[in-house]
Amino acid sequence: MSAKNGSIKLVAGNSNPVLAKEIANWLDLSLTKAIVRRFADMEIFVEIQENVRGSDVFVIQSTSFPANDHLMELLIITDALRRASARRITAVVPYFGYARQDRKAGPRTPISAKLVANLITHAGADRVMTLDLHAGQIQGFFDIPTDNLYASPVMVRDIRERFDLANVMVVSPDVGGVVRARGLAKRINAPLAIIDKRRERAGESEVMNVIGDVAGYTCILVDDIVDSGGTLVNAADALLANGAKEVYAYITHGVLSGGAVTRITSSRLKELVITDSIQPTEAVSKAPNIRALSIADLIAEAIGRTASEESVSSLFD
Repeated sequence: MSAKNGSIKLVAGNSNPVLAKEIANWLDLSLTKAIVRRFADMEIFVEIQENVRGSDVFVIQSTSFPANDHLMELLIITDALRRASARRITAVVPYFGYARQDRKAGPRTPISAKLVANLITHAGADRVMTLDLHAGQIQGFFDIPTDNLYASPVMVRDIRERFDLANVMVVSPDVGGVVRARGLAKRINAPLAIIDKRRERAGESEVMNVIGDVAGYTCILVDDIVDSGGTLVNAADALLANGAKEVYAYITHGVLSGGAVTRITSSRLKELVITDSIQPTEAVSKAPNIRALSIADLIAEAIGRTASEESVSSLFD
C-alpha cells in the first residue's frame, strides 16, 4: 500500500509491539527499522534506521503504563522523524493517557490532557489518530487534525456472534457514559439501563441505584476505561441484585492497575471484554474471565484511508 503523496511508513514504540505488528500485517507492510532504547540513566534514545524523507509516517504508540516513558518515546520518535524530513507524521495513539485529566477538577489543578496535546503537537506531529477518547472534546485540545476512532464496530460484531440479542440490555456504569452506551444499544437494537453511582473518593465508587428494569436480562456494561475495576464489580452486584440474569462488560481500554485483575476474577462478573489498545499483561492474559479483542484491522483501515485521503468517519456509519 502507498500513500497518495509518498510511501507509507509505520514506526512503533515499545508500548504495544504486538498490536503494531498486527496493524502492519493488515496493511501488508513491514515496520520501519528503528531503535528505541534506554541509556544507563533511563534516558530514551531513538534512531530511525531507514530513509523516511518525503514519507507519510504513522507512529504507533499508546501512552499506557509506564505512561510517562511511553509518552516521551512518542515525542522523541516524532522529533526524530521530523528532523529526518518525513512529509507527514501521524501519531497513532490507541490509548491516550492523561485523558481523564480533561478539566480543572478543583482549584490549582492542571488540565493535563491539554498539556499532552500541546507536547505532541510541538514535537512535530501533523495529525493524531486515537481510539475512544475519555471525552470527545479532547479533540479540541489539539490544533492539528485529530481522528477519534470508535471500538464499537468491533464490539458489536463480537456481541452479535455470542448473544441472543432479544435478551440483552446495554448498561452504562455511570451517567457520564450514557451517550456511549446508548450508541452501542442502538446498533444492536437493545434497551438501555443506567447505574447511578456516587464516588466518595478517587478510585472508589458506591453504587446507589439502577435506573431501568433489568430483571431477566443479560446485561452488558459498556465504558471506555476500566482501571481499578471497582465500578464494574459494584455495578455487576447491583444489576444481579435487581434480577439481571448475567452481567458482562465491554470496555475499550483495559488499564487494570493495582489489584484490578484479582478483583475482576473474584467478582460476579461473567466476563470482561477489552481491546488490545493496551498490551495485555501476563496476569490479564491468564485471567479466566477477561478476554481481549483485536482492534488491528480497525486501526489499519483508518491508516489506509488517511494515507489515501479517504473518509475515516464513514467507517462508523
